[in-house]
Amino acid sequence: MIRVTKLFFAVILCCAMLILPKTASTHCQVPCGIYDDNARVVGMLEDVATIRKAVKMLFELADKTDVQSRQQFVRWVTTKEDHAEKIISTIANYFLTQRVKAKQTDYVERLTRHHAVIVNAMQAKQKADQKVVKVLEDSVKALLQYYPEHN
Repeated sequence: MIRVTKLFFAVILCCAMLILPKTASTHCQVPCGIYDDNARVVGMLEDVATIRKAVKMLFELADKTDVQSRQQFVRWVTTKEDHAEKIISTIANYFLTQRVKAKQTDYVERLTRHHAVIVNAMQAKQKADQKVVKVLEDSVKALLQYYPEHN
């Protein structure tokens, strides 16, 4: 009976691992020393471009009532929110935990600029507005001064 119970719980655990959503991490939190900060900022700019396209498509689909257009509308909303969340995750789980350090002389400025990206990404999730997307893009670009491309 104990074997059956253990097997049952093992099967349930395996099924749960397959069904439950997985979180994507932008980088491990092990001090591996493998960092490409600029690539992460460029990646966030790609997320912004996706958000921009999603907002454009939402306006193009807004008045359409056929099922296919409605489905695409929902997919663009989801895409917009997913990419905004990805930006928030990158800032929180990578930059704020590993790259912004209290001992930096410009710590408050860096913290403020990284926080602005999070707030602007949240706004991009909540609104379908190209002006909001532009503010988000500008706030991400402002981080490039801290993370220049390596030569």
